[in-house]
Amino acid sequence: MRASPTGSEAVRPTALWGVSLASLGVFLVSWALCWVNAYVVNDDLPNTCGDLRRQSFPPEVACASVNGTLTGANAGWIEALFFASLLVFVLLASMAATLASLRRK
Repeated sequence: MRASPTGSEAVRPTALWGVSLASLGVFLVSWALCWVNAYVVNDDLPNTCGDLRRQSFPPEVACASVNGTLTGANAGWIEALFFASLLVFVLLASMAATLASLRRK
């Protein structure tokens, strides 16, 4: 039989929660950068573009030209960071929640 944890042990955050929250922070910052690029930097793009392409997750407003180039698109590394940090957050938060529920039993 295990003794119940003391007050400081019960509320102490683990490294798993810390990394999970850090990846959530990276996700929110990359989402904000994509949003600023789409709706602040490229705010006049819909007025000057014939073939406008919109994407909502992550936010993006881009203009496709005839030769296939995109103007105003998010950088590839920002989108990779966006999805990778979201994936890391979901995986680590679910692992931490599962471990916390198993420790309570």
